[in-house]
Amino acid sequence: MICPACKSEMIDIEYDRIELDYCTHCRGVWFDANELELLFEAAGLGENKISLDDLLSTTEVSTDEKERKCPICSRRMKKTGIGQKPQLIIDTCQWGDGLWFDGGEVAQLVKQLPAKSAAEGSQQEVLAFLGEVFKAEE
Repeated sequence: MICPACKSEMIDIEYDRIELDYCTHCRGVWFDANELELLFEAAGLGENKISLDDLLSTTEVSTDEKERKCPICSRRMKKTGIGQKPQLIIDTCQWGDGLWFDGGEVAQLVKQLPAKSAAEGSQQEVLAFLGEVFKAEE
């Protein structure tokens, strides 16, 4: 798959049967439809319902961020606000193909998720994986 941000070839990263497309050049991440939900479920964060359908029903955010085209259908993606303060602006395919996170945005979203007991090993494992692979810029 070609990166919608920098046009580099992306690599596949697989975790717990979830296959993400990752750009090693700009560090962006493509989630196919429902993969973000699957990742949250694998982490025991199913109550953090962030679904593509919900994002598609929101109003487009006004931003100076460069327009992106979906790597699946090549149509212009919608700028969508996600998370809490600070709100992240991600690109959402309006035809339901998936979500694009620029480099570091996945880690920023994970940091905003409510902390749970350290005894919940699967959640800690997934969050550690996400934090390591999709590091936010310091």
